[in-house]
Amino acid sequence: MLDRNVLKWFRVICAIGLTLSFIGSGTTLAAESASRTVAPEADICKGCHAQYVESYLTTKHGQKGNLKGPDCQTCHANATEHAKAGGGRGVGGIFAFNNKAIPADKKAAVCLSCHEGNRQLAFWDSGKHKKNDVSCNNCHSLHGTPGLGSTIALKTSAPPISPYVTTVRQLEHETCNTCHKDKRAQIMKPSHHPIIEGKVKCSDCHNPHGALSQSMIKTEVPNDLCLSCHTDKRGPWIHEHPPVAESCLTCHTPHGSNHNRLLVMKPPQLCQECHRVSAASTGGHTATFVDGRSIRDATSASSVTTRFQASGCVNCHRQIHGSNAASSGWGNAFVR
Repeated sequence: MLDRNVLKWFRVICAIGLTLSFIGSGTTLAAESASRTVAPEADICKGCHAQYVESYLTTKHGQKGNLKGPDCQTCHANATEHAKAGGGRGVGGIFAFNNKAIPADKKAAVCLSCHEGNRQLAFWDSGKHKKNDVSCNNCHSLHGTPGLGSTIALKTSAPPISPYVTTVRQLEHETCNTCHKDKRAQIMKPSHHPIIEGKVKCSDCHNPHGALSQSMIKTEVPNDLCLSCHTDKRGPWIHEHPPVAESCLTCHTPHGSNHNRLLVMKPPQLCQECHRVSAASTGGHTATFVDGRSIRDATSASSVTTRFQASGCVNCHRQIHGSNAASSGWGNAFVR
């Protein structure tokens, strides 16, 4: 058995050895990091494109220590002839992402040459963005202040102060809304998911890099997506409300509405889209009111509108998503 003093000195020696190895590796990384500050050809590019080179080095691709990060020619092609000709847009076969003459799939191919193995891009070819000629640089940029937008234009000042902005970073929906103007109008309505407040992102529900589902949502059907957050509406229920089981979008709109709780229309209009005339007369329940009288007593029920009669539907039928009431008389009617 080793003496305690021997064991103590053994631990000290091991600790010193580990410390020196870390210092040595840190020195090596520091040297490599310093050498990566500017790629070899970047000095030439910097002569004309200083702002672009400097801003690139602040991003994840060009940051110090990223030894595998691409250099200018990785994305913009061989710049030898371009430099010899003295520069200029499109001169010397340079690949410019802001050149509208270059097809979107060729621009995306440059990025995919490195990122094709990313699992988020597994369905890129099947996604609507690819099919609508959207390329990576329409949303992403390797130049400019990180987090302040996808535009190539360099931003040297602080972002403007505007309503609902809760962070100095540009919120994700602002990038999406450059194309999806109709969705911008919806999320600005009184009842909306907290998207403009920065609590919910577009990519929380959609996969912008492609999906086989409708609207590129992250689940096969909308209900599974909604219930991933609204778990209290999941059930299981003894008495299910058929439109709820079919699709949440029957009654709700996901981006925004002028009606409370993202409803597509205000009750009682929404309820009476299905419950125009009650079949309660055969089931023993109270009949739908028509012009102040019961359906049973009405002589011409079909000619009388029921839209604004007994309008407080949810005042009584509170369990609208489903009920676990044991009594079928209460449960079937979703009464609280």
